[in-house]
Amino acid sequence: MSAARRPRRTPLERAARPGALAASRAGENKPLSPASLLQLMRLASPSLPVGGFSYSEGLESAVDASLVGDEASAQRWLADQLLLGLARADLPILARALAAWRRGDVAHVDALNRWFATTRETGELLRQAEQMGRSLALWLRHRGEADERLARLEALQPAPTWPIAFALAAADSGASARDILVTFAGGWAENMAQAAIKAVPLGQAAAQRILAALAAEIPTAVDAALRLASADMQAFTPMLAILSARHEEQYSRLFRS
Repeated sequence: MSAARRPRRTPLERAARPGALAASRAGENKPLSPASLLQLMRLASPSLPVGGFSYSEGLESAVDASLVGDEASAQRWLADQLLLGLARADLPILARALAAWRRGDVAHVDALNRWFATTRETGELLRQAEQMGRSLALWLRHRGEADERLARLEALQPAPTWPIAFALAAADSGASARDILVTFAGGWAENMAQAAIKAVPLGQAAAQRILAALAAEIPTAVDAALRLASADMQAFTPMLAILSARHEEQYSRLFRS
């Protein structure tokens, strides 16, 4: 292909260096130490004080619109959200941010953060990403550890977003990119199962079955995210965007999204 006909690279592709995910994939087959596993579990837990439990990410609006009303429909909805949403945006952004933090590429971190913020399809989804990112940055600050990267995280514009902040928090865990993405997705699944308990509503047994079904899908979603090229990343979930916009004006609601 001649230079004149070569397709233009996206800002993310221009910012990324060759082998952008190599650092985060290094040691992929090494066993995860108990300390690293516990650190990841703590970071991904909905009990971490970043406010994730206050968001349903459109699920409450789906219930209000009668698109979700029982265990089966909640399971289908969340599985679609995992494979069509997280696997094409949140998880690949997390993988790239992890690699960028580990190699000290702040310019690429900034490009990833701006892409993620720009692609949030509604105001409440953007506010969620920013609020959880800021809260995790504050939590990292309160740990009292000297890390110049934290100042870089806090200075990101328009604000540090959730996957970018999570990537920094997990960067020194010693875990592989795949383990970190699996943990991130697992935390999301647990949080959404808890949202389903309240919004549908469902019982604990139903929520556990939903979690088991999502756990079976997460490795596939993570592997797809790790293979995804920057040009193929997208945040295009039209029904979720419509429901999220409706949720902003919903008469009665339990969640902030």
